[in-house]
Amino acid sequence: MTNYTENGKALWNNGFIFAIAMWLLSRLLILSAMMLLAPALPAPPGGVIPKVGWEVFDWWDSIFYKQIATGGYEYANDGKGHNVAFFPLFPLFIRAVMTLGLPFDVAGTLLNNLALLGALIVLYRWVEECHGVSAAQWATAVLAWCPLSLFGTVIYTEGLFLLLSTAALRAFDKQQYTWVTLWGALATATRPTGLALVPAFLLVAWKEGRSAKAYIASLAVGGGLILYSLYCGINFGEPLAFLIVQQAWQPSQDFYGQGWLKMLMQITVGPANWKYGKIVDPWHPLLFLFLCGCGFALWRSRKQLGSMNTGYGFCALVLILWLLAGAPFINAVIVFGGGYLLWYLRKRLRPVAVTYGFFNLALILSSGRTASAERYVYGIVSVAIALGVLLSRYPRWGYATMGFFAILLASLAVRFSQHLWAG
Repeated sequence: MTNYTENGKALWNNGFIFAIAMWLLSRLLILSAMMLLAPALPAPPGGVIPKVGWEVFDWWDSIFYKQIATGGYEYANDGKGHNVAFFPLFPLFIRAVMTLGLPFDVAGTLLNNLALLGALIVLYRWVEECHGVSAAQWATAVLAWCPLSLFGTVIYTEGLFLLLSTAALRAFDKQQYTWVTLWGALATATRPTGLALVPAFLLVAWKEGRSAKAYIASLAVGGGLILYSLYCGINFGEPLAFLIVQQAWQPSQDFYGQGWLKMLMQITVGPANWKYGKIVDPWHPLLFLFLCGCGFALWRSRKQLGSMNTGYGFCALVLILWLLAGAPFINAVIVFGGGYLLWYLRKRLRPVAVTYGFFNLALILSSGRTASAERYVYGIVSVAIALGVLLSRYPRWGYATMGFFAILLASLAVRFSQHLWAG
């Protein structure tokens, strides 16, 4: 029995096996939600009853990747949204897989899922090298079970971008500059937020007094974006076409940060009160104030209650706040909680991970808009590392967090399959 237990523990501590297990179990939950649960539910307002098949993974941004992979780019400076806003590497890889005879839905789904698996494996190795097995396991679990990991299964760029950016960060941390250039340039050809790698690498290279190779590799990371800009210039006469059309893809705002103010007000006073500009639902702000008071009382009484009871109390409060405020609360926690985690653990994490995380957050917040911000934060692997390191110190909180993640992940999977906005 002792040998069996020790062998099982050794097997579970194998990074490759652990990453596959987290990936497989979380993907099975998504498949169950999309293929079994969602088709059994009635069609929601504005949604559909999904059909069971590969097309369930193809909606929202996936439509534009399909256009690019099958018909190429199109652009006109007419103030309308065009698919040139979507970077080329992901649809290019899909096109390559399609040459094997696979349809778009199959090729795109397989590519994104396998890329996410690769990202989990690379992440585990990097965190294990820097922080040990426990932190590596928790960081991998966070990245696999985070509700936004849904976008590592549907036909989006999350899986590929996480793989390339994590590989680039690990290579820079290990001073492997040839790999930094390769993975980094591919990352900036996948998503515009990959550009945050460049200033992060330059700043860390300066602070750590690295050689000229580090600076050359850091600048070369922007090669993916530069090549795409050249393509736009040659084909459309506008090197910044992908940037110009962003205005059409983002909701208009009267002032910078209007979306964040709306989110804050929806959380604190309630969506109905925000919509009508007056108190039509007094219970929402009263309940919010009551929960804030409960949280303050828990914190003040934490020594008397003990860490376990205090933790359970805060878990209960988070669950109730989610039921009260819904998606705006979760999105705010992901964005601002992610930033706080990086700051709180800045001395424990690798400098390149912290620096990249802050530059990427700054890039996301620079627009002042909230659309898909939580999904972009999921693409910052530094946040998953920070949460993994934290949960390795407080595993009871970790188990509660993973359970809550699983509920939200299944919920988002159902919404996406019903053609409702999921992030």
